[in-house]
Amino acid sequence: MVQSETILEMRDITKRYPGVVALDGVSLSVRRGEVHALVGENGAGKSTLMKILAGAQQPDSGQIVWRGNVVQIDSPLAAQGLGISIIYQEFNLIPQLNVAANLLLGREPRRAFGIIDHKAAHREAERLLNRLGVNVDPNTRITRLSVSLQQMVEIAKALSVNADVIIMDEPSAALTDHELRKLFEIIKQLSADGVATIYISHRLDEIFEIAEVVTVLRDGHHVATLPVRETDKPSLIGMMVGRPLSEEFPPHVRRDPGDVTLAVRGLSSRIGLKDISLEVHRREIVGLFGLVGAGRTELARAIFGADPKDKGEVLLDGKLIHIRSPRDAVRSGIGFVTEDRKTEGLVFGLPIRENVSLPVLKSLSTVGVMDRPAERELAQRSVKELDIRTPSIEQSVTYLSGGNQQKVILAKWLAAKPRLVIFDEPTRGIDVGAKAEIYHLMRSLADAGTAILMISSELQEILGMSDRILVMHEGEIAGELPWEQATEEKIMWLATGGE
Repeated sequence: MVQSETILEMRDITKRYPGVVALDGVSLSVRRGEVHALVGENGAGKSTLMKILAGAQQPDSGQIVWRGNVVQIDSPLAAQGLGISIIYQEFNLIPQLNVAANLLLGREPRRAFGIIDHKAAHREAERLLNRLGVNVDPNTRITRLSVSLQQMVEIAKALSVNADVIIMDEPSAALTDHELRKLFEIIKQLSADGVATIYISHRLDEIFEIAEVVTVLRDGHHVATLPVRETDKPSLIGMMVGRPLSEEFPPHVRRDPGDVTLAVRGLSSRIGLKDISLEVHRREIVGLFGLVGAGRTELARAIFGADPKDKGEVLLDGKLIHIRSPRDAVRSGIGFVTEDRKTEGLVFGLPIRENVSLPVLKSLSTVGVMDRPAERELAQRSVKELDIRTPSIEQSVTYLSGGNQQKVILAKWLAAKPRLVIFDEPTRGIDVGAKAEIYHLMRSLADAGTAILMISSELQEILGMSDRILVMHEGEIAGELPWEQATEEKIMWLATGGE
């Protein structure tokens, strides 16, 4: 590994937003060829610090020193010009363009008179994708890719620039184990070539596997920077949260399930679902696991009416219901906490108050006139009950941390008093402290009588939260396990098609 001089210093960086000090005199130093982990709870300031380094935002004060010289990074283009590339936690792709166009945007190979050489672009895109072991046609439009494949395109795009520092903000959140292993191989090769990686992840096991140095932020302050070998997971968590952390998962207690809330009978669809039947009872959390492409999200969207089904029945509390759209699902008493907070879960730009009231506008209105005091009371009650950390219910959800955004989505559905809530990757991109809070909120919701179907790609989450586990493989239910009998090995056996 090539590692010598300090290539980057961020000195006393401060950044304020309305009502929030996101960074308060934070410093960071990175050496050439180093894998430097940056950890902290949501809202600690990690992403803000990296956006400043990438030129997407400007600090209120502080200095950036690049190769020994103070520099002004006033745009993403300026950052790229220095040799700084970033993979954002929220995808930064143009959905209407194909993979090749996204990978080479602004750097397209051209022929005479500035005409884009599409064949050359296709070849270069193939080369970049092959480097990551991704088998995707570069002509494929981004909207047709799964979340995990979009993440791999983001990674390929970042690697396509000859960078000296690559920032990876939660790069593994949507990756399979195979894709993650490939990413780690790439990071190790980059390090050997002298490229530094700043690696942000809430999955602390990854930090101990890939990083050499770790910096901890908390509430916008620098807490510690130390070699990874000199710490351990409990110590790291303690520095991150700054408080005693209760058990991550609520204790497993044998519960007598209530009546069947959701029954799915013979559901099939042209997008790959094959004759699926399942039940979810009151007071029960049913975990749904499967590898990428197994059909978990497709099943959830078909139940919720977001995607059409070709045949099959959905019953709620024993009554056949006809769901042709999400509106029908909400009216029937079904809530859906989507995996994609940014485009499907929240209306960014609107305040907490308006996001929470979205599913219940009719009940808060009289002859089309909104009862604003009732809406404010609902939002204030939700903020208090779910401990949403915000200076005001008028705060835009854009400025909330990922964990608090997830709580707003949960508050939105709790306001609708659903009988069934589908959680799709409920803690994706959420820090360890917020995860524990979300888990306890889910368990409380179930204990109060709500049926929960929880989709997760994290085996520990499935094992820690589920009363019963369903495993999907290639669009079918491959098996069912009670939590007492479930192990990672048994779940993976079913998920890979074992009998």
